[in-house]
Amino acid sequence: MELDELDLRLLDILQTDFPLVSRPYAKMAERLGGTEDEIFERVQRMRQSGLVRRLGANFQSTKLGFVSTLCAAKVPEDRLDAFVTDVNAQPGVTHNYLRDHAYNVWFTLISPSREAERETLEGIERRTGIDVLNLPATKFFKIRVDFKMNEE
Repeated sequence: MELDELDLRLLDILQTDFPLVSRPYAKMAERLGGTEDEIFERVQRMRQSGLVRRLGANFQSTKLGFVSTLCAAKVPEDRLDAFVTDVNAQPGVTHNYLRDHAYNVWFTLISPSREAERETLEGIERRTGIDVLNLPATKFFKIRVDFKMNEE
């Protein structure tokens, strides 16, 4: 996908400074120059191409009273699609990764309580027949990663 200077500036805003207003694309257009429709269309193009995978807020779940855990599973190749589909259907799953390792599926789960976490994981195990290794977070680490697109 070809990116011009406006796209690069827009990507910087999308990563770290998305306006929390009723018309964010109008606000970005005001800031970048251009029209609300043009900015919206550029973002849609980036999403359709896969350059931008997700637009959404990130919250510190523990500050909202939630618990989180990292999970891993050893999933046979012939059951991989069904397992991943089940995991991805869970509302608290925020990330899901395939790895070239005995534990080939890793995912994170955020839940309102340890009990809810246990119920979700037991449900996945019951439906898929795959054991899930539960590695609950004991200490919070958050590394902010921004990819500077524009040198301004």
